[in-house]
Amino acid sequence: MSTERPPHRELTIHQIAGCDTTPKLFLKKVAERGERTALREKELGLWQSYSWNTFHERAMWIAHGLRSVGLVPGDVVAILSEDCKEWVWADMGTMLTGGVVCGIYPTSQPPQVSFCLQDSRARVLFVENEEQLDKYLEVRHELTEILRVYYIDGKGLRGYKDPKIQSVEALYEDGRKAWAEQQGVIESMVQSILPEDPAVIVYTSGTTGKPKGAVIPHRALMFQMTATPTPFRLEGKDELLTYLPLCHLAERLFSLSLPLATGATINLAESPASVPMNLMELSPTVVFGVPRIWEKSYSRVVTLMSEASWAGKRVYAAALAVGKRRADALVDGRKPSRLDEVLFSLADRFVFHNIKQMLGLDKARFLVSGAAPISDSLLRWYLSLGLPIAELYGQTETGIATITRPGEFKPGTVGLALSGVDLHIAQNGEILVRSDGQFSGYLNQPERTAETVVGGWVHTGDVGKLDPDGSLRITDRIKDIIITAGGKNITPSLIENELKYSAYISDSVVIGDRRSFLTALVMLDKENAEHYAQVHGIPFTDYRSLCARPEILALVEAEVGHVNQKFSSVEQVKRFRLIDVLLTAEDEELTPTMKLKRNIVSQKYGMLIDEMYASGASPRPAKPAEE
Repeated sequence: MSTERPPHRELTIHQIAGCDTTPKLFLKKVAERGERTALREKELGLWQSYSWNTFHERAMWIAHGLRSVGLVPGDVVAILSEDCKEWVWADMGTMLTGGVVCGIYPTSQPPQVSFCLQDSRARVLFVENEEQLDKYLEVRHELTEILRVYYIDGKGLRGYKDPKIQSVEALYEDGRKAWAEQQGVIESMVQSILPEDPAVIVYTSGTTGKPKGAVIPHRALMFQMTATPTPFRLEGKDELLTYLPLCHLAERLFSLSLPLATGATINLAESPASVPMNLMELSPTVVFGVPRIWEKSYSRVVTLMSEASWAGKRVYAAALAVGKRRADALVDGRKPSRLDEVLFSLADRFVFHNIKQMLGLDKARFLVSGAAPISDSLLRWYLSLGLPIAELYGQTETGIATITRPGEFKPGTVGLALSGVDLHIAQNGEILVRSDGQFSGYLNQPERTAETVVGGWVHTGDVGKLDPDGSLRITDRIKDIIITAGGKNITPSLIENELKYSAYISDSVVIGDRRSFLTALVMLDKENAEHYAQVHGIPFTDYRSLCARPEILALVEAEVGHVNQKFSSVEQVKRFRLIDVLLTAEDEELTPTMKLKRNIVSQKYGMLIDEMYASGASPRPAKPAEE
């Protein structure tokens, strides 16, 4: 491995159909696609379709309306909302004016909303409904630069009078009139937008300090649309399900950028909780999922099989055994035997196809996992069903940097670099990334930018290594590596991912830095744990009482013991506690992609961690430190 970095190179501009920015490409593609469906959203229980023409019309109304209230190129427009068609239209309408889009996670609390709006100097704010508007109103006195606030859902706001706060329909009306009077103005403005102009601001986690606003230029978005390897290129006939917040860069790339380039249709999930049902309804051809989505689908199958008849269980076990033999051969780089291929074909026809239909994956051309590490065991299970999942790697600052290739099954790697992406492993093992898809820097934080981008290379904070074929292996975050009291380096994410493979564990945090052994804080999978309790006649009244049941503790202890068998003695979890609070994305312990925040969890449950290291400690449910 070379420790000498390749020389600095200049960033280059990428074009699609002669267009070098997102709004230019939008105007060109809507003219070509016309009445073809651009997106769908469920209303009153039915999926409603919206054409590219409608998309263009709404975006132009918003663009002209924003200009009419004083928005100028370079101004920031913030969107505080769950995913919806208006989010998509406001996003493009802003870009058509030369404005910059700043998505704010809908789970953000008023102080976080205030920080993002002040730091970005946002001029206009879109809010979803009364709940999100209330967050703005609570900190309104701090936000003197906001010109106008537009609400999307007016339920509960009828009769509300405030000259600065209006409905999105009022914006449409203003924009419609301005468009009729100013034909060609927006089109002219779009031609003046440059590839290096900022398109999006994405606020990254603030767990180690104040949030950082990563500025993403049009150049980076255009690069990502062109860098996808051919086997993973979307097509106009493809269907996607959008469920992560659109302010998350990966979801933006999959659900806004790639469909713009290809004409694929996005379907907006009703809510994160409805994703399993929406998958079944739509059977999309392309599915991008964070590990939690794949874990939940696996857990559903495990639960279903636990309720199956004796014969059903035997048939599934036999089919899975065939699938695993075939998967093992593929992972080992061997061609499965002819007999196994025949048996797999039968298993797929009579068993796996039904499972795929239940999960809404029966029409999927390819599946992708990203945003967090995923268990090797989980990847092998999906491969056993004939559902290979590609892994990608990237960060807000780098965009998508690597992806595994079809037909190459290497669990533990996140694939090869995309075309145009350079990877380098520093002397300390840190992964450095350089490409035309990287960010411009952190807004208002030049010192943090200088720390992160050195000589054109983005320092990711992740530790990894490159296989001889160029495949990247992620070890862990530099700050998360555990060094035990005995000096042993431990990668906690490997253990945590195997724990999450259990149908009864939704997440975990492994602790042990400067300690003599490893422990873990564990979060139950509520649905499956409750089902287990009901089947086995275990009484409980709520989630906390469920976590206190000795039978549930014994169940988790068995799952931890099963995982421990895969690791050496020093890497085994010796004690655990259950987090007996049902966490949601609104809680500070969870990220918007439903991952436990190690620092926050370690601080909040510090007393429990100390308790696990006390002499004679035994597993029992967790309580927050302040309790």
